[in-house]
Amino acid sequence: METSKRLKGIGEYYFSQKLREIEELNKQGKQVINLGIGSPDLPPHPDVINVLMEESRKENAHGYQSYKGSPVLRTAMSDWYKRSYGVDLDPDTEILPLIGSKEGIMHICLTYLNKGDIVLVPNPGYPTYRSAVKLAGGRCTEYKLEEKYNYEPNFKKLEKLAGSSKSKAGVKMASPKGGARKGANIKLMFVNYPQMPTGQLPTRELFEKLVLFGKKHGILIVHDNPYSFILNDNPMSLLCIEGSRTNVIELNSLSKSHNMAGWRVGMLCGAKERIEEVLRFKSNMDSGMFLPVQLAAAKALSLGKEWYEEINAVYKKRREKVFELLQFLNCAFSKEQAGLFVWARVPVSHKDGYVLSDEVLFKAGVFITPGGIFGSAGEKFVRVSLCTKEKKIEEAIERLAKMNIGH
Repeated sequence: METSKRLKGIGEYYFSQKLREIEELNKQGKQVINLGIGSPDLPPHPDVINVLMEESRKENAHGYQSYKGSPVLRTAMSDWYKRSYGVDLDPDTEILPLIGSKEGIMHICLTYLNKGDIVLVPNPGYPTYRSAVKLAGGRCTEYKLEEKYNYEPNFKKLEKLAGSSKSKAGVKMASPKGGARKGANIKLMFVNYPQMPTGQLPTRELFEKLVLFGKKHGILIVHDNPYSFILNDNPMSLLCIEGSRTNVIELNSLSKSHNMAGWRVGMLCGAKERIEEVLRFKSNMDSGMFLPVQLAAAKALSLGKEWYEEINAVYKKRREKVFELLQFLNCAFSKEQAGLFVWARVPVSHKDGYVLSDEVLFKAGVFITPGGIFGSAGEKFVRVSLCTKEKKIEEAIERLAKMNIGH
């Protein structure tokens, strides 16, 4: 059978391939220490697990659920946004629970994109933005995020891409044959702060610029916001900017903030019209989320600040060990990063992050992520996850020393 044309140019997700490679190395006795993937190794709060167990025992808990999610969960999400970000959301009309926020990225693209529509995606940035756009028939235009500009978009360059404020669809884009494509419509712009993979925190001024840029050019700004509680004392939502709801939708998740990555619980927040538009697509794709998972997620969202302080205390200690590992590898990095990773520039002795990643993997049995998988702007970088216990990070450093890698 031939695969569909929409899969042309879409490869298997990098980590899916790499995990198989690591599995083969483990079969050979390598016992690889995986410092690459951001899957929290800590459990959810015990009360969350208890709710899941208790609700699962109920006879009426196993049927199909509302496409819009349980009112209990939507109310918990609304309360969480108010308490955490100072943002008021109507739980009935401005919140849509998702089976993981990654699902939401695909739903948004299939809801709004027509063939050839342009989407602005960050470089470096989450690879799923690019693949989802392509699967939906859209065209990616990357905007570069540079270290010297604090990994913020260059709005002067974005203005040139978007054209004048009088023309919302007058963008000229390069065609596959190298010519100019007139009238290409920039529909969406993906942004992500705290930024992954760079760990860059947002400022209110940056958020204001993004909202104004979107309004000026009729572009829907999609903010992916799963990292705002990890090693960050000032969580922010793009929806806190006045007037943002007219052209901003925000994705959020319990995967990182509540150690529930495998539970697949996320949310889409925005204006009533946007929620209804995405629901038109989503309601044709699934039959709701298991009710006990929704009620357990509601419990997780009710946890106080002590929960975040507890998990951040663990990540802070791990980050110090990762700093030691990166220093051992002669990498350069900022200590002012948020999220579950540390982003670091590779030493001049190595061509790029791929070379350093392979050297560390095949010589020492330690996997760190090459920054190039997040875009060409990440080629001189690597990313190290904090989702591994301190002792394992210490063991990784010992392996590097034994194999004479780095110092």
